[in-house]
Amino acid sequence: MSTGAIFEPPVSTGGGEILVIKHGALGDFVLSMGPFAAIRAHHREARITLLTTAPFEETARRSGYFDRVWRDPRASAWNLPAWLGLCWRLRSAGFSRVYDLQTSRRSSAYYRYFASPRPEWSGIAKGCSHPHANPGRDAMHTVARQREQLAMASIDAVGEADISWLDGDISGLAPGGPFILLVPGGAAHRPEKRWPARCYGELAADLAAAGYPPLLLGAEAESAVLAEINAICPAARNLGGRTDFGQIAALARRAAAAVGNDTGPMHIIASVGCAATVLFSGASDPALTAPHGPAVRRLQRPRLADLPVAEVRASLTLR
Repeated sequence: MSTGAIFEPPVSTGGGEILVIKHGALGDFVLSMGPFAAIRAHHREARITLLTTAPFEETARRSGYFDRVWRDPRASAWNLPAWLGLCWRLRSAGFSRVYDLQTSRRSSAYYRYFASPRPEWSGIAKGCSHPHANPGRDAMHTVARQREQLAMASIDAVGEADISWLDGDISGLAPGGPFILLVPGGAAHRPEKRWPARCYGELAADLAAAGYPPLLLGAEAESAVLAEINAICPAARNLGGRTDFGQIAALARRAAAAVGNDTGPMHIIASVGCAATVLFSGASDPALTAPHGPAVRRLQRPRLADLPVAEVRASLTLR
């Protein structure tokens, strides 16, 4: 039976077998880099396996924190063969400890896949050995919540996310001079979390006139939004669907600043140290989900349509 792993170098397992569970989304995955590094440092001699989803396999492999990366099929309830396959894989691996950083209903259910005696388990699964026993955990920022969870499992030294290793080829993507990154997308089912494309277009035109051509980042699914901005500001360079996580990090290191909605790429941009202005509506709470980084500024309105372009422009300190 295939393991679905994409990175399985031969390593000593004298330190035991450790499993980490983290599916995503992108912002949460970036915020988990500190915990990933702490788990790796705590279990230096172990073989550490990450169970994740397809979008994050390659990034996890490149991080160096894991010896194996397995894809979770996240099967539907009716897909019995997939559930049984995952159960078999987890049981047969001989894990001595599991760090469930996803702490969802699905990931907690995996605790029951293991035969008795079950491995030590850090998470919120009922009956687990190292529960994150804080009834207020859902009111904590992801970083604080995961730090406390790991502290309750005897891992105290959890630092900020370090993605200095994340890089990519941006030749042909970035202009030779200064530029600004604009990230106007977000989850399609959460349109209330997006600043209007019209506002991004006005900001882009202002920045281009000031000598800072904007680069528009987004997925192919956001092509209509990016095209609307481009129609207002033809000087903007549309990179929709053309950048992977490493290229976003590389662009952010060179950018003069970035503006974007509460969406995954802004976590990468903020983490590498780019001066990032993140826009929040009343649909999300920055105290729980805001990107972490040395130069992050948050702007919020109950309705993002009420956030003036001039206020966003004023948040950018450009030389």
